Amino acid sequence: MSAADFPPVLTTAMAAELLQVHVEYLRRMVREGRIPCHRFPGGREMRFLRDELLAWLAELPGEDQSTSTGRTQTTDPIGT
Repeated sequence: MSAADFPPVLTTAMAAELLQVHVEYLRRMVREGRIPCHRFPGGREMRFLRDELLAWLAELPGEDQSTSTGRTQTTDPIGT
């Protein structure tokens, strides 16, 4: 499932699936204020905006290890 397959507003379970993390880990990140989240007034219900999560993810520090960067992997004659 690609990010475009997710609706614009996500439940906690859907956001965890999008980010490929466990729901409890996502909830902990919300409690620690490390990830963008929206709560309904007076309630415990959380919602996440798909595009906001993707932008947050893209801004995280780290090296891009995706295969879509145009880099090619070379191998030696024995395939390592």
